[in-house]
Amino acid sequence: MITTTRRGRASAIAAGGLAVLLGALDTYVVIGLLRQIIDELRIPVNRLEQVTPVVTGYLLGYVAAMPLLGQASDRFGRKPLLQLCLGGFLAGSAITALAGNLEVLVVGRVVQGVASGALLPVTMALAADLWAQRRRATVLGVVGGAQELGSVLGPVYGIVLSALTDWRGVFWVNVPLAVLAMVAVWFSLPSSPRPDGPRPKADVVGASLLAVTLALLVVGLYNPNPREQVLPSWGWPVLAAALVVLVAFVLWEKRAKVRLIDTTGLRLGPFFATLGASVAAGAALMVTLVDVDLFAQTLLGRDDHGSVLLLLRFLIALPVGAVVGGMVSSRLGERWVAFAGLLIAAGGFVLVSAWPLDVLAARSVLLGLPRLDVDLVVTGFGLGLVIAPLSSAVLRVTPAEQHGVASAGVVVARMTGMLVGVAALSAWGLHRFHELTADLDTPIKVLFPSPEEYEVALSRYTTALKQALLDQYGEIFLITAFLCAGGALLALLIGPKARVGADQLT
Repeated sequence: MITTTRRGRASAIAAGGLAVLLGALDTYVVIGLLRQIIDELRIPVNRLEQVTPVVTGYLLGYVAAMPLLGQASDRFGRKPLLQLCLGGFLAGSAITALAGNLEVLVVGRVVQGVASGALLPVTMALAADLWAQRRRATVLGVVGGAQELGSVLGPVYGIVLSALTDWRGVFWVNVPLAVLAMVAVWFSLPSSPRPDGPRPKADVVGASLLAVTLALLVVGLYNPNPREQVLPSWGWPVLAAALVVLVAFVLWEKRAKVRLIDTTGLRLGPFFATLGASVAAGAALMVTLVDVDLFAQTLLGRDDHGSVLLLLRFLIALPVGAVVGGMVSSRLGERWVAFAGLLIAAGGFVLVSAWPLDVLAARSVLLGLPRLDVDLVVTGFGLGLVIAPLSSAVLRVTPAEQHGVASAGVVVARMTGMLVGVAALSAWGLHRFHELTADLDTPIKVLFPSPEEYEVALSRYTTALKQALLDQYGEIFLITAFLCAGGALLALLIGPKARVGADQLT
């Protein structure tokens, strides 16, 4: 543990927490800006697959970079890594803000994601450097809270800023914020935040294999032309290559002297069950943020501001559920609260999957309240319930010296779920949309003998288009319900709380 004053430790972790919050905000900020980006870059409503990499690019960079950069901080120090990543985040934000086409925009988002990927594990490792074991869990909870806060505030943060400027201005605001965070890190963090001695080695091979696996998954699932089939022509070969690289990663981790996650002392069954449940929760979270937003814009005629206002039901219920989950899991145990939360979320997605076109006027059968409000609150509350028990469970089944890595592992699993979940379900949904609209012919005014007949044909075409969109969203939400149900079953494998001292015997 690094020796410093109490105020110095508090200042250091506050600076790290600010960096974590900044990166977390930009994970979700783009959700509230999609319509502006679609309009400015002139992306047709029937080609929404083109905008998918704006979301998945950031997530891919974030997840792929997190393990390696977290270990790199052990070798080169927390302070230099945080400064380097904040600088990269600043550069990525500038590239995104200056983007004149979709390709440059995606590049900027990937750079942002890579830079953000180290902020959480490095800050958690910093907490381990500065606090004794008996007080470390509380500090880790504060850092994790900054990460969770981003999911709640991100879309709203983007909308508030874009109301004052435009979507590019939202990313320009990151520049002074990143500079402020860099100044805070420079003056707050100890200059030697790791013990003296030989520099620890990093598992470059393992991290690279994991990054390649994730990249191949995203490439294999991304179909730039989903009219004919769910996957692109290269889809199955690339997914098979991802499986091969994943097997290589597992074999490497078994033999490597330095590993991304040291399994010594881990209770592997509960550990991987927790990560699996986190993957399901992450997929459900991102599907909600992306597809409810698109549902509101494409079917309810809302702009970015209006769609995020609808999402507020979900975003407010999420932290409420997290607080309740934290209080209840301390009494009932993590597995039952996580199981109940994912099961409630599954029920919420079943309700959302059956939304009618006039959902704003529909009422809940049981409560008599607006249906959209009830369904989104149920879904958000259910997903919120699982946050605290999953974070607590992974700490319970790992040795104290690995708590920082384990906590980051839960976030990596959730982000992986977001990445793969939104990529896979978007591929399916977009293919279904094109399949459902394959027989629709766009009315051409000059081909109709009278304006009245043209208007009738246009009305029928628009109705059929909306019905296809509604069916697409319904199927995506129903599949997400099954994912949550699977996550709930995994949560049962977390196991009960061990008796005092039992952890040391397993």
